[in-house]
Amino acid sequence: MASNSPNLECRMYEVRFPEVDMAVMIQVKSIGEMCAYVSLLEYNNIEGMILLSELSRRRIRSINSLIKVGRIEPVMVLHVDEDKGYVNLSKRRVSEEDIQICEDRYNKSKLVHSIMRHVAETMEKDLEDLYIHVGWPLYRKYGHAFEAFKLIVSDPDTILNSLTREVKETGPDGKEVIKVVPALSEDVKDVLVKNIRRRMTPQPLKIRADIEMKCFEFDGVLHIKDAMRKAEAAGNQDCPVKIKLVAPPSYVLITQTLDKEQGISVLTKAIAACTQEIEHHKGKLTVKEAPRAVSEREDILLAERMAKLSQANEEVEGDDDSEEEEDTGMGDIDLDKQIET
Repeated sequence: MASNSPNLECRMYEVRFPEVDMAVMIQVKSIGEMCAYVSLLEYNNIEGMILLSELSRRRIRSINSLIKVGRIEPVMVLHVDEDKGYVNLSKRRVSEEDIQICEDRYNKSKLVHSIMRHVAETMEKDLEDLYIHVGWPLYRKYGHAFEAFKLIVSDPDTILNSLTREVKETGPDGKEVIKVVPALSEDVKDVLVKNIRRRMTPQPLKIRADIEMKCFEFDGVLHIKDAMRKAEAAGNQDCPVKIKLVAPPSYVLITQTLDKEQGISVLTKAIAACTQEIEHHKGKLTVKEAPRAVSEREDILLAERMAKLSQANEEVEGDDDSEEEEDTGMGDIDLDKQIET
Protein backbone atom coordinates (compact mmCIF):
# COMPACT_ATOMS: atom_id res chain seq x y z
CA MET A 1 0.00 0.00 0.00
CA ALA A 2 2.87 2.35 0.74
CA SER A 3 3.99 2.24 -2.90
CA ASN A 4 0.57 3.52 -4.00
CA SER A 5 0.63 6.52 -1.67
CA PRO A 6 0.93 9.88 -3.46
CA ASN A 7 4.26 11.70 -3.31
CA LEU A 8 3.72 14.85 -1.27
CA GLU A 9 7.30 16.15 -1.45
CA CYS A 10 8.17 18.75 -4.07
CA ARG A 11 10.09 21.99 -4.51
CA MET A 12 8.07 25.20 -4.77
CA TYR A 13 9.48 26.37 -8.10
CA GLU A 14 9.99 24.83 -11.52
CA VAL A 15 13.78 25.23 -11.43
CA ARG A 16 15.50 22.65 -9.27
CA PHE A 17 18.16 24.99 -7.90
CA PRO A 18 18.30 28.71 -7.08
CA GLU A 19 20.39 31.14 -9.10
CA VAL A 20 23.70 32.58 -7.89
CA ASP A 21 23.32 36.01 -6.17
CA MET A 22 19.72 35.19 -5.24
CA ALA A 23 18.46 35.39 -1.64
CA VAL A 24 16.78 32.18 -0.45
CA MET A 25 15.08 31.10 2.76
CA ILE A 26 16.91 28.49 4.79
CA GLN A 27 16.58 26.62 8.08
CA VAL A 28 19.70 25.85 10.07
CA LYS A 29 20.10 22.11 10.70
CA SER A 30 23.49 21.84 12.43
CA ILE A 31 26.62 23.85 13.20
CA GLY A 32 30.09 22.36 12.76
CA GLU A 33 33.59 23.64 13.45
CA MET A 34 33.98 25.25 10.02
CA CYS A 35 30.45 25.69 8.70
CA ALA A 36 26.72 25.53 9.29
CA TYR A 37 24.55 23.04 7.41
CA VAL A 38 21.13 24.24 6.29
CA SER A 39 18.07 23.20 4.29
CA LEU A 40 16.75 25.36 1.43
CA LEU A 41 13.05 25.51 2.29
CA GLU A 42 11.86 26.62 -1.15
CA TYR A 43 13.75 23.83 -2.93
CA ASN A 44 12.43 20.74 -1.16
CA ASN A 45 15.02 21.03 1.62
CA ILE A 46 18.12 20.39 -0.51
CA GLU A 47 21.26 20.81 1.57
CA GLY A 48 23.34 23.97 1.69
CA MET A 49 26.40 25.11 3.58
CA ILE A 50 27.43 28.43 5.14
CA LEU A 51 31.13 28.78 5.97
CA LEU A 52 31.65 30.47 9.32
CA SER A 53 33.60 33.19 7.51
CA GLU A 54 30.36 34.00 5.63
CA LEU A 55 28.30 34.60 8.75
CA SER A 56 29.28 38.20 9.45
CA ARG A 57 31.34 41.08 8.09
CA ARG A 58 32.55 41.76 11.62
CA ARG A 59 34.84 39.75 13.82
CA ILE A 60 32.96 36.76 15.21
CA ARG A 61 32.97 36.67 18.99
CA SER A 62 30.14 34.20 19.48
CA ILE A 63 28.77 31.94 16.72
CA ASN A 64 25.54 31.40 18.68
CA SER A 65 24.78 35.10 18.50
CA LEU A 66 24.85 34.92 14.69
CA ILE A 67 23.23 31.60 13.88
CA LYS A 68 21.18 29.01 15.76
CA VAL A 69 19.93 25.54 14.94
CA GLY A 70 16.29 25.74 13.87
CA ARG A 71 16.36 29.40 12.90
CA ILE A 72 14.74 30.34 9.57
CA GLU A 73 16.26 33.30 7.71
CA PRO A 74 17.28 34.59 4.26
CA VAL A 75 20.83 34.07 2.94
CA MET A 76 22.62 34.72 -0.36
CA VAL A 77 23.51 32.00 -2.89
CA LEU A 78 27.25 31.98 -3.71
CA HIS A 79 27.67 28.78 -5.71
CA VAL A 80 25.47 25.93 -6.97
CA ASP A 81 26.75 22.43 -7.76
CA GLU A 82 23.82 20.84 -9.59
CA ASP A 83 25.67 17.54 -10.11
CA LYS A 84 26.19 17.04 -6.38
CA GLY A 85 22.98 18.85 -5.44
CA TYR A 86 24.84 21.22 -3.16
CA VAL A 87 24.63 24.98 -2.56
CA ASN A 88 27.15 27.32 -0.92
CA LEU A 89 25.57 30.26 0.88
CA SER A 90 26.42 33.47 2.72
CA LYS A 91 24.66 35.31 5.51
CA ARG A 92 26.95 38.35 5.58
CA ARG A 93 26.36 39.24 1.91
CA VAL A 94 22.58 39.50 2.06
CA SER A 95 21.29 43.09 2.19
CA GLU A 96 18.19 44.44 3.91
CA GLU A 97 16.57 44.87 0.51
CA ASP A 98 17.40 41.25 -0.36
CA ILE A 99 15.89 40.13 2.94
CA GLN A 100 12.60 41.96 2.32
CA ILE A 101 12.28 40.60 -1.23
CA CYS A 102 13.08 37.07 -0.07
CA GLU A 103 10.66 37.15 2.86
CA ASP A 104 7.83 38.49 0.70
CA ARG A 105 8.40 35.82 -1.96
CA TYR A 106 8.79 33.02 0.58
CA ASN A 107 5.63 33.92 2.50
CA LYS A 108 3.61 33.89 -0.71
CA SER A 109 5.24 30.66 -1.93
CA LYS A 110 4.72 28.99 1.44
CA LEU A 111 0.98 29.73 1.33
CA VAL A 112 0.70 28.46 -2.25
CA HIS A 113 2.66 25.32 -1.32
CA SER A 114 0.48 24.67 1.71
CA ILE A 115 -2.69 24.87 -0.42
CA MET A 116 -1.21 22.69 -3.17
CA ARG A 117 0.00 20.07 -0.73
CA HIS A 118 -3.33 19.91 1.07
CA VAL A 119 -5.17 19.39 -2.22
CA ALA A 120 -2.68 16.70 -3.31
CA GLU A 121 -3.06 14.89 0.00
CA THR A 122 -6.86 15.18 0.06
CA MET A 123 -7.31 14.00 -3.53
CA GLU A 124 -4.44 11.47 -3.35
CA LYS A 125 -2.48 13.08 -6.17
CA ASP A 126 1.27 13.45 -6.56
CA LEU A 127 2.22 16.97 -5.50
CA GLU A 128 4.79 17.37 -8.29
CA ASP A 129 2.19 16.42 -10.91
CA LEU A 130 -0.12 19.09 -9.51
CA TYR A 131 2.70 21.63 -9.71
CA ILE A 132 3.62 20.59 -13.28
CA HIS A 133 0.10 21.12 -14.61
CA VAL A 134 -1.22 23.87 -12.32
CA GLY A 135 1.29 25.56 -10.02
CA TRP A 136 4.24 26.16 -12.33
CA PRO A 137 2.17 27.25 -15.35
CA LEU A 138 0.56 29.86 -13.06
CA TYR A 139 4.01 30.98 -11.88
CA ARG A 140 5.07 31.44 -15.52
CA LYS A 141 1.93 33.31 -16.56
CA TYR A 142 1.38 35.55 -13.50
CA GLY A 143 4.91 35.95 -12.13
CA HIS A 144 3.85 34.14 -8.97
CA ALA A 145 1.10 31.58 -8.39
CA PHE A 146 0.01 33.67 -5.40
CA GLU A 147 -1.19 36.41 -7.78
CA ALA A 148 -3.20 33.84 -9.76
CA PHE A 149 -4.69 32.42 -6.56
CA LYS A 150 -5.94 35.89 -5.61
CA LEU A 151 -7.80 36.05 -8.94
CA ILE A 152 -9.17 32.53 -8.49
CA VAL A 153 -11.01 33.67 -5.35
CA SER A 154 -13.48 35.65 -7.47
CA ASP A 155 -13.08 34.12 -10.94
CA PRO A 156 -11.81 30.52 -10.81
CA ASP A 157 -13.05 29.41 -14.23
CA THR A 158 -11.19 32.07 -16.21
CA ILE A 159 -7.89 31.17 -14.54
CA LEU A 160 -8.14 27.39 -14.21
CA ASN A 161 -9.99 26.53 -17.42
CA SER A 162 -7.07 27.89 -19.43
CA LEU A 163 -4.80 25.17 -18.01
CA THR A 164 -4.48 21.95 -19.97
CA ARG A 165 -2.49 18.75 -20.04
CA GLU A 166 -1.72 16.19 -22.73
CA VAL A 167 -2.79 12.57 -22.27
CA LYS A 168 -2.13 9.57 -24.44
CA GLU A 169 -5.10 7.52 -25.64
CA THR A 170 -5.63 4.65 -28.03
CA GLY A 171 -7.62 5.66 -31.09
CA PRO A 172 -10.28 3.59 -32.95
CA ASP A 173 -7.57 2.28 -35.27
CA GLY A 174 -5.53 1.02 -32.32
CA LYS A 175 -2.89 3.72 -32.68
CA GLU A 176 -1.79 5.91 -29.80
CA VAL A 177 -2.95 9.53 -30.02
CA ILE A 178 -2.27 12.57 -27.86
CA LYS A 179 -5.33 14.39 -26.57
CA VAL A 180 -5.44 17.80 -24.87
CA VAL A 181 -7.71 17.83 -21.79
CA PRO A 182 -8.30 20.18 -18.83
CA ALA A 183 -5.40 20.16 -16.36
CA LEU A 184 -7.78 19.45 -13.48
CA SER A 185 -10.74 17.15 -13.11
CA GLU A 186 -13.86 18.84 -11.75
CA ASP A 187 -13.53 17.25 -8.33
CA VAL A 188 -9.87 18.30 -7.91
CA LYS A 189 -10.69 21.76 -9.23
CA ASP A 190 -13.53 22.09 -6.72
CA VAL A 191 -11.26 21.16 -3.78
CA LEU A 192 -8.54 23.55 -4.98
CA VAL A 193 -10.93 26.50 -5.32
CA LYS A 194 -12.46 25.86 -1.90
CA ASN A 195 -9.03 25.76 -0.27
CA ILE A 196 -7.86 28.90 -2.05
CA ARG A 197 -10.97 30.79 -0.96
CA ARG A 198 -10.55 29.61 2.61
CA ARG A 199 -6.85 30.40 2.86
CA MET A 200 -6.57 33.57 0.77
CA THR A 201 -8.59 35.78 3.10
CA PRO A 202 -6.71 38.99 3.96
CA GLN A 203 -4.24 38.52 6.81
CA PRO A 204 -3.78 41.26 9.41
CA LEU A 205 -0.49 43.16 9.39
CA LYS A 206 1.49 43.66 12.56
CA ILE A 207 2.48 47.31 13.07
CA ARG A 208 5.17 48.12 15.64
CA ALA A 209 6.93 51.14 17.07
CA ASP A 210 9.99 51.11 19.35
CA ILE A 211 10.36 53.76 22.05
CA GLU A 212 12.36 54.62 25.15
CA MET A 213 10.55 56.09 28.12
CA LYS A 214 12.00 57.43 31.38
CA CYS A 215 10.72 59.30 34.39
CA PHE A 216 13.04 60.51 37.15
CA GLU A 217 10.31 61.90 39.39
CA PHE A 218 9.05 60.31 42.59
CA ASP A 219 6.63 57.49 41.69
CA GLY A 220 8.21 57.40 38.22
CA VAL A 221 7.06 53.81 37.66
CA LEU A 222 3.46 54.78 38.34
CA HIS A 223 3.70 57.70 35.93
CA ILE A 224 5.09 55.38 33.25
CA LYS A 225 2.26 52.94 33.91
CA ASP A 226 -0.27 55.78 33.45
CA ALA A 227 1.43 56.77 30.18
CA MET A 228 1.19 53.17 29.00
CA ARG A 229 -2.54 53.18 29.73
CA LYS A 230 -2.93 56.38 27.68
CA ALA A 231 -1.14 54.71 24.77
CA GLU A 232 -3.36 51.64 24.87
CA ALA A 233 -6.47 53.81 25.18
CA ALA A 234 -5.60 55.37 21.80
CA GLY A 235 -6.43 52.07 20.12
CA ASN A 236 -9.84 51.05 18.81
CA GLN A 237 -11.72 47.87 18.01
CA ASP A 238 -10.10 47.56 14.58
CA CYS A 239 -6.62 48.50 15.83
CA PRO A 240 -6.16 47.59 19.50
CA VAL A 241 -2.87 48.89 20.90
CA LYS A 242 -0.62 46.95 23.24
CA ILE A 243 2.56 48.30 24.82
CA LYS A 244 5.20 45.90 26.14
CA LEU A 245 8.33 46.38 28.20
CA VAL A 246 11.43 45.03 26.46
CA ALA A 247 13.96 46.12 29.09
CA PRO A 248 14.18 49.46 30.89
CA PRO A 249 13.85 51.95 29.29
CA SER A 250 12.82 50.22 26.03
CA TYR A 251 9.20 49.51 25.06
CA VAL A 252 7.37 48.42 21.93
CA LEU A 253 3.89 49.47 20.83
CA ILE A 254 2.06 46.90 18.72
CA THR A 255 -1.20 46.67 16.83
CA GLN A 256 -2.64 44.35 14.17
CA THR A 257 -4.84 45.53 11.33
CA LEU A 258 -5.87 44.84 7.75
CA ASP A 259 -5.24 48.50 6.91
CA LYS A 260 -1.55 49.40 7.12
CA GLU A 261 -2.10 53.17 7.00
CA GLN A 262 -4.72 52.99 9.73
CA GLY A 263 -2.40 50.94 11.93
CA ILE A 264 0.45 53.42 11.52
CA SER A 265 -1.92 56.32 12.25
CA VAL A 266 -3.26 54.67 15.42
CA LEU A 267 0.24 53.94 16.77
CA THR A 268 1.32 57.52 15.97
CA LYS A 269 -1.61 58.80 18.06
CA ALA A 270 -0.77 56.33 20.82
CA ILE A 271 2.81 57.62 20.96
CA ALA A 272 1.54 61.21 21.11
CA ALA A 273 -0.83 60.38 24.00
CA CYS A 274 1.94 58.51 25.82
CA THR A 275 4.37 61.41 25.28
CA GLN A 276 1.91 63.99 26.57
CA GLU A 277 1.25 62.00 29.74
CA ILE A 278 4.88 61.24 30.60
CA GLU A 279 6.03 64.81 29.86
CA HIS A 280 3.30 66.08 32.19
CA HIS A 281 5.27 64.34 34.95
CA LYS A 282 8.63 65.66 33.65
CA GLY A 283 9.48 62.35 32.01
CA LYS A 284 10.80 61.81 28.51
CA LEU A 285 9.79 59.63 25.57
CA THR A 286 12.08 59.05 22.59
CA VAL A 287 10.93 57.29 19.42
CA LYS A 288 13.67 54.86 18.38
CA GLU A 289 11.75 53.26 15.48
CA ALA A 290 8.66 54.94 14.01
CA PRO A 291 5.48 52.89 13.46
CA ARG A 292 5.95 50.46 10.55
CA ALA A 293 4.80 47.05 9.36
CA VAL A 294 7.10 44.32 10.69
CA SER A 295 7.87 40.93 9.23
CA GLU A 296 7.63 37.54 10.91
CA ARG A 297 11.42 37.49 11.15
CA GLU A 298 11.51 40.83 13.01
CA ASP A 299 8.87 39.48 15.37
CA ILE A 300 10.98 36.40 16.09
CA LEU A 301 14.11 38.49 16.70
CA LEU A 302 12.19 40.70 19.16
CA ALA A 303 10.89 37.62 21.01
CA GLU A 304 14.44 36.22 21.22
CA ARG A 305 15.73 39.54 22.53
CA MET A 306 13.00 39.73 25.18
CA ALA A 307 13.69 36.12 26.23
CA LYS A 308 17.42 36.86 26.66
CA LEU A 309 16.71 39.98 28.71
CA SER A 310 14.18 38.11 30.82
CA GLN A 311 16.77 35.45 31.55
CA ALA A 312 19.35 38.10 32.43
CA ASN A 313 16.86 39.74 34.82
CA GLU A 314 16.29 36.42 36.55
CA GLU A 315 20.04 35.99 37.05
CA VAL A 316 20.30 39.34 38.88
CA GLU A 317 17.04 39.00 40.80
CA GLY A 318 17.27 40.52 44.25
CA ASP A 319 19.20 43.64 43.23
CA ASP A 320 16.13 45.84 43.77
CA ASP A 321 18.13 48.46 45.69
CA SER A 322 20.63 49.11 42.90
CA GLU A 323 21.40 52.76 42.30
CA GLU A 324 20.87 52.36 38.56
CA GLU A 325 17.31 51.13 39.02
CA GLU A 326 16.37 53.97 41.32
CA ASP A 327 17.84 56.54 38.95
CA THR A 328 15.91 55.38 35.90
CA GLY A 329 12.63 55.23 37.75
CA MET A 330 11.75 52.12 35.75
CA GLY A 331 11.75 49.56 38.51
CA ASP A 332 10.96 45.91 37.95
CA ILE A 333 8.90 44.55 35.06
CA ASP A 334 5.93 44.46 37.45
CA LEU A 335 4.77 48.05 37.14
CA ASP A 336 2.44 47.67 40.13
CA LYS A 337 5.39 47.21 42.46
CA GLN A 338 6.07 50.23 44.65
CA ILE A 339 9.47 51.92 44.42
CA GLU A 340 11.58 51.32 47.45
CA THR A 341 12.90 54.47 49.06
